[in-house]
Amino acid sequence: MASSSITEKLAKVYDTEILPVWSMKFGRLLLKLLRLPEKGMLLDVGCGTGYPALEILQKQPEGLRIIAIDNASPMMEIARKKAGDLSGKKLFFRTENAWEKLSFADEVYDITYSNLAVMELCDPFTAINELTRVTNFNGQVAFTLPVSGSWLEFFDIFRDVLTKRDKYEILTALSEYEAQRVPEPQTVIEWMKKAGLKNSSYEVETFELLFKSAREFFFDPVVEYGPLKEWKEIIPDAEEMKDIFVDIKDSIDTLFSGLVFSVTIKAACFTGDKPSEDEIEVLDGEDLEIFTEDPD
Repeated sequence: MASSSITEKLAKVYDTEILPVWSMKFGRLLLKLLRLPEKGMLLDVGCGTGYPALEILQKQPEGLRIIAIDNASPMMEIARKKAGDLSGKKLFFRTENAWEKLSFADEVYDITYSNLAVMELCDPFTAINELTRVTNFNGQVAFTLPVSGSWLEFFDIFRDVLTKRDKYEILTALSEYEAQRVPEPQTVIEWMKKAGLKNSSYEVETFELLFKSAREFFFDPVVEYGPLKEWKEIIPDAEEMKDIFVDIKDSIDTLFSGLVFSVTIKAACFTGDKPSEDEIEVLDGEDLEIFTEDPD
């Protein structure tokens, strides 16, 4: 979890410099794929400054109630102000810190969704499992995240710098990071199946982030308040990390001198359905039979 000072800085720039070029790109996919009921309770995990909860209520204002949770109080204060009269009537904000175990009972919400917070909650499988747990039988779970192919141009330069320095252990760590933090879509589908979801599917849309220089790239709020800290942590030694990132900066500026540094992002939205209670009982029974079957 980010420190309070970082969270406060993030809150100040989020709606102007991150939401339009990052969060909304993913959120539009989410809004497209949500099956909104006429009436129901929704859970927004990692609500930030209120997007897309407010858009959902504008799209279908009658009959829906949304519980919106986040662990960043400055972000939620902005969300409350934006919600206006909706706050406390149709949109209810709640601070939730222990995201690896949400403080809700099982089968509470008709739809549980998260825009870009699944990878921030804890490990992604635990996050998906928790989203599933609190969702009603026959309810929908939906979430967005960047998948494999995202940050491709940066990772290529990162790998090239590490290879030239013969840093093969760090190269392995970088590959492991990519597999976990920008996973293959099929890996996420497997996580969803293990969490007990059915009809799991996804859609991907590609967009680009454009930068005039390496400095602009590293100091862009999407990067600075996003994955930059994790990228640096791939390199265990602090002094070596500084040297490697200087090399990365120089490589970007050399390769893209007079050009735009274009970075690919693969935005994905995953959706799945929680089985009915009867279906779950059947599945549990099948598991028990498999477990107790005499191999002889």
